[in-house]
Amino acid sequence: MSMPVRRTRNEGAMERQRGWARSPLAEFDELLNQMGGLLESTVGGAVPGAGLAAWTPSADVSETDEAYHVQIELPGVSRRDVDVEVSGQELGVSGEIKERESKGVLRRSTRRTGRFEYRMRLAGEVNTEGVKASMSDGVLTIGVPKAETTKPRHIEITEVGESRGG
Repeated sequence: MSMPVRRTRNEGAMERQRGWARSPLAEFDELLNQMGGLLESTVGGAVPGAGLAAWTPSADVSETDEAYHVQIELPGVSRRDVDVEVSGQELGVSGEIKERESKGVLRRSTRRTGRFEYRMRLAGEVNTEGVKASMSDGVLTIGVPKAETTKPRHIEITEVGESRGG
């Protein structure tokens, strides 16, 4: 039979104090490292030679009966540095924002630079020949017309005369 052990109040406080002696965020760092290792072992590591991963710019997508309309925020980007492609039902926009050369010592930088990529699958068949893109005030606007087969068609309902007889 085991005997109960009496603990003093100071002993519990000492244990708590020792537990907090290391950084409280150390457990989170350890967890993130374990999750990263698990992800790499499952999916694989970064592709060699791919460089830094591309970031995705903010975008709005709307749909009308005639077309899909995409507006992508690309402040400070020249239209010459952007590539727009439509292949089947997939729209792809890619490019690069180069870091600007500055005089003096850069103390703070929060602007996005580097490769960017935006991809989306459109819901229906599209007319790739009619795609138009324009850039104004740092916003890339793309119009992707729907194929004739996917456009909604209004069906007129005709009234059938009343049945004859009796």
